[in-house]
Amino acid sequence: MSDVAGAIAITGIGIVSPLGRTVDSVFDALVTCRSALAPLSPAEWPHGTPPVVARITEPLNVQRRKGFRLSRTDRLAVLAARDALSDAGWSDDPAGCGLIASTTVGGLPEISPTLARDPRRYFRRGGFSAVTAYQNSHVADAVSEYLSLEGPRFAVSVACASGSMAIALAARMVVGGTASRMLAGGAEALCEFTLSGFNGLQALDPEPCRPFDKSRNGLNLGEGAAFLALEELSRAKARKARVYAVLRGWAMTNDAYHLTAPHPHGSGISCSVLGAMRLAKVGLDEVGYVNAHGTGTLLNDVAEAEGYQAAFRGRRDPIPVSSSKSYFGHCLGAAGAIEAVVTLLSMRASTLFPTLRQHDPLESPGIDWIADRPRRRDVPLAISVSAGFGGSNASLVFGLDG
Repeated sequence: MSDVAGAIAITGIGIVSPLGRTVDSVFDALVTCRSALAPLSPAEWPHGTPPVVARITEPLNVQRRKGFRLSRTDRLAVLAARDALSDAGWSDDPAGCGLIASTTVGGLPEISPTLARDPRRYFRRGGFSAVTAYQNSHVADAVSEYLSLEGPRFAVSVACASGSMAIALAARMVVGGTASRMLAGGAEALCEFTLSGFNGLQALDPEPCRPFDKSRNGLNLGEGAAFLALEELSRAKARKARVYAVLRGWAMTNDAYHLTAPHPHGSGISCSVLGAMRLAKVGLDEVGYVNAHGTGTLLNDVAEAEGYQAAFRGRRDPIPVSSSKSYFGHCLGAAGAIEAVVTLLSMRASTLFPTLRQHDPLESPGIDWIADRPRRRDVPLAISVSAGFGGSNASLVFGLDG
């Protein structure tokens, strides 16, 4: 890719996940096919069969500040964004940096069900500070406050496509000159309310999930955070920054079909993939890998597979596809950002990480399912795809030729 105005360099990565707190630890887990999925204990989930989740057991130590209460989601975001800022070399001059942060639960995990039973007692016992951290915008507030970011600040919450959309919107702001530097990503903490909701939808697999397998039986929820540092490629080269990859294209679409179910033929997904490729000016045969949304639910996986078959129809070879949720679970508002990091690691290491537990793949002509073990292959260009409730879809095209 030529050094043209609008080329977006990824110069920093920060990740906090059940597989590790650093890029290196996450890579080691991926390349050895180690999953973070495990059931909660009966003591932690006294409501029946404990769900399988991916959770972070290490302490999330963030120095407290007077007048600012951080939820668990906030702490995840601050730690990941701080690492991305440092990795990009911006820690000494953060003021002009902007931020787009995504989440779906925000501070909801901090609010006790006792609020509904006795609100007065709840607030008298200190519940007010938990409620103030509830709104999704608080994540962006917390990161900007703790990292002294004075550039534009936005919060994004469009279900499970939120993390990818945060990155796409940040790239658009850099291209448009709204900010010269942006941090973009998402954070999500495990939440009893969310687990109960997905359980009510009968969407949880009581065992570790197996995306795109014929015997798939649902998803597992996870928690974590990831942020990317974005700037113009010309600026990154001028300051001799390390460039992980170039964000060459992005697209966002909406199914306009159903509140929870995806379009049965994956039309919104295929449109987002094709739109991102058009913006990136790349052809079907140039894409080396797709990091799929891949939840493991009955409807999503079939619809998504159909979407890829439609998007890559006419390609010479089947498109390699795998799902990272078999390692991390579904991290909802953080999923797209975490999976963008996985995509970058795959490209940098010339390694396609497999979908775990995919023993009997869906029959999908035109798709090369990456399963069982990592596959060594150069990946100069890859796409990370996210989809969410309500029909939101987002695709990010990354290239190594910056």
